[in-house]
Amino acid sequence: MTDLPASAGVCARYRVVHETRYKYHSTVSLSQQYLHMTPRSFAHQQTESHLIWLDPVVNESRDGVDYFGNCTRHVALTMPHDSLLVHAESTVALRPRPTLAHIAGTLPWESVRDMMGKEKSAATLEACRYLYASPHVTCFPELQAYARLSYTPGRPQLDAALDLTQRIFDDFEFDGRATDISTPLEQVLRGRRGVCQDFAQLMIGCLRSIGLPARYMSGYILTHPPEGKPRLVGADASHAWVSVFCPELGWIDFDPTNHCLVQHEHITLGWGRDFSDVTPMRGIVLGGGQQELDVQVTVTPLPLPGAV
Repeated sequence: MTDLPASAGVCARYRVVHETRYKYHSTVSLSQQYLHMTPRSFAHQQTESHLIWLDPVVNESRDGVDYFGNCTRHVALTMPHDSLLVHAESTVALRPRPTLAHIAGTLPWESVRDMMGKEKSAATLEACRYLYASPHVTCFPELQAYARLSYTPGRPQLDAALDLTQRIFDDFEFDGRATDISTPLEQVLRGRRGVCQDFAQLMIGCLRSIGLPARYMSGYILTHPPEGKPRLVGADASHAWVSVFCPELGWIDFDPTNHCLVQHEHITLGWGRDFSDVTPMRGIVLGGGQQELDVQVTVTPLPLPGAV
């Protein structure tokens, strides 16, 4: 495992406010919701504070941890209501991640692929959770062919991953109207359009198609306002990217939507096999009829420890 410089130091801090509002056309008599809205603490991120509140006030609430180690909350509202607000507010501190210099010269990708079936270390066995098809990530020959344009014989694993990240950015167009959460990868690959969720799951499908584990990362990204313009409240959004297992370095994150190696502007909520494992909010309601949804996310940089 390669050591990272100043790995214990905090390189960025953020306050994240995530608000989800539902307005129902008729009264809801019962609502049960399952939330993944608590940022995860791990080697490169520490959650300093976190709160969730709802309007109307919940009747039942239970915190938990899912199969992948993500924090969850189950809430139930049993009083009649015609709107619902879920407000999540967090402060997180980020620590340095591997840079381009660190990821150079990793094992050939074929060696990592072969290791998955032979190596029995805890890290490798854990990585095998993310090796196979999942509800929103299928593996098919066209994905394998697309991946192999980057994963040429003997190429270092993370060098190939960075190349695949760049190719997805170049070949696909961001289009919020082209897909929805149920759009299959075959359609995304054929249409060459989609959103961050699609591009993350596409890259994951490519990797799994050639025998490499990859997991879906759910969270937020700091956006930058135009020069001279103020940062707007609610202008940020939920985001998705990809984490690739590397025997030498652990899990390394790539963002195909922004063609980058993830560094210090991505805030992680959690991870799973695909979008279905870490949906920020899903549930059932009794009544309600049609509904209007509004989601606002605000990511605000905060001073580093010791800063004046």
